[in-house]
Amino acid sequence: MSTGTYAPKPGAAPVGRMIAAQAALETRMLLRNGEQLLLTVIIPSLLLVLFSTVDIVTVPVSTTGGSGKAVDFLAPGVLALAVLSTAFTGQAIATGFERRYGVLKRLGASPLPRWALMTAKTLAVLVTEVLQIALLTAIALALGWSPQGDPGSVLLLLVLGTAAFSGLGLLMAGTLRAEATLAAANLVFLLLLVGGGVIVPLEKFPDAARSVLELLPISALSDGLRAVLQDGAALPWRDALTLAVWAVLGLGAAAKFFRWE
Repeated sequence: MSTGTYAPKPGAAPVGRMIAAQAALETRMLLRNGEQLLLTVIIPSLLLVLFSTVDIVTVPVSTTGGSGKAVDFLAPGVLALAVLSTAFTGQAIATGFERRYGVLKRLGASPLPRWALMTAKTLAVLVTEVLQIALLTAIALALGWSPQGDPGSVLLLLVLGTAAFSGLGLLMAGTLRAEATLAAANLVFLLLLVGGGVIVPLEKFPDAARSVLELLPISALSDGLRAVLQDGAALPWRDALTLAVWAVLGLGAAAKFFRWE
């Protein structure tokens, strides 16, 4: 009896192809989710337009670069907010509910390795961020933004910020119940929006509070981007180091404590 010939040969696809396919799926799911679009696109865009055109909050302007417009201060902070919304809030909520409904458990039993699944999720976050940054940059330029500085320094800060927020988002999603993750992630988003130097300058806070707020990853990212894009400074090593520490702590804790079911 012939065993037969199968074409194509049964078996798992190459890991690279599986990661690409899963990343494409994760990206489509992110972009189709109405709540995610609200967090990642609509809110940052509205904040940028509103605070750049209406004199609601007095923001400092650079004396060393930029056009002297409020958008020069606001645009870097809104870019940092976009990274926070996608890498932390959006990823935490989506992953938390995937864990609750058993999606992660089933994917973990598939030929796709668990590390490859997390890689695909990270790639989806990066693709979404590229789209966010392109849109927000176009809006800011239309509002008169005059960015300064080295693009390489900006890219490094964005990558470090993504790593830091991704680690914290995965840690939350992998340790809390989905409902708790939903509430906590949105609460953290709102608190960091107000107290992270995104819209309201940290100089507005008391000195004691400011010294604590400056240690937050959102403050380091927004201040670092502002130093480069508004002031034309070199890479702000203190902010980069702060983000790197948060990235190591967040990703390390997520890898140790993440529960798949």
